[in-house]
Amino acid sequence: MSASNHGSEPLRIGYLGPAGTFTEQALRSQADLASQELIPMRTFVDVLGATQDGDVDLGFVAIENAIEGTVNVTLDTLAFDTNLLIQREVLLDITMNLMALPGTKLEDIVSIASHPVANAQCRGFLTTKLPDVDVRPANSTAEAARDAASRPGVAALGPAIAGETYGLEIVAADVADICDNQTRFILVAPTGVPKQTGHDKTTIVVTARDDRPGSLVAILHEFSARNINLSKLTSRPARTRLGNYCFIIDLYGHIADDIVANCLRNVHAKHADIKFLGSYPAAGQGSNQLREEVSDAWQEARVWMESLREQIVE
Repeated sequence: MSASNHGSEPLRIGYLGPAGTFTEQALRSQADLASQELIPMRTFVDVLGATQDGDVDLGFVAIENAIEGTVNVTLDTLAFDTNLLIQREVLLDITMNLMALPGTKLEDIVSIASHPVANAQCRGFLTTKLPDVDVRPANSTAEAARDAASRPGVAALGPAIAGETYGLEIVAADVADICDNQTRFILVAPTGVPKQTGHDKTTIVVTARDDRPGSLVAILHEFSARNINLSKLTSRPARTRLGNYCFIIDLYGHIADDIVANCLRNVHAKHADIKFLGSYPAAGQGSNQLREEVSDAWQEARVWMESLREQIVE
């Protein structure tokens, strides 16, 4: 979804605040979104709920981290509590810094706070360098930085932008346990499916109707038989009874693709209930070039098929 599609009035976009979060950094990396009215909120659930209720036009939330995996609260809210559609995905390189008031040394720190995911990503550093320091959860990396700005001896883990926003100094830079960490964010809206680009993803929630051996295999076979690549398969409790699970699937392709539409029809007709969470442009290195290449290939294939159909005798 592009902001230019909505006239002259700025869009209201909810994101995890306060100012200085990784979420805001990822949001501002999108030129058409950075100029809109950005509204910080306390939690991802608040963002998704406000989008569902129409208090904001769009919501921007984290859904997956390369180290910690799925952000379950986001996934569960999309799967069970709202009816929102993903408009795009955004990937952000994550660099964690330990920050505190200017002049603070490592040995001065008595307490550290950050978002639980950020704390987990720096577990090795904290255990090795600050084994006796109390580590607390915060609603966001920026909230932790804001708190540290008024409390000597308290440090925060988070992005450099948070330190700059709240006047903190980096005590130790790039302290995450694993390099090349990324977080995947998604933009969601109450309605609308972005048009097919040729390099897209579709996200669905699949709940098998019958609890019998091989039910998941039968569902996955529908994708395999059509050579549809699944980029992610996550199981979550179905919120019915113990032992019942649903599956959130990310697949490459768009609902406008005939082969994807045919696959989902078969799954829905024969195996499972499906909740559609959106078809949207896939992010990633070289994605724009790949979209152009795939688009050309689809156009050639379309012309080829039309030439065959023209030979059909009435």
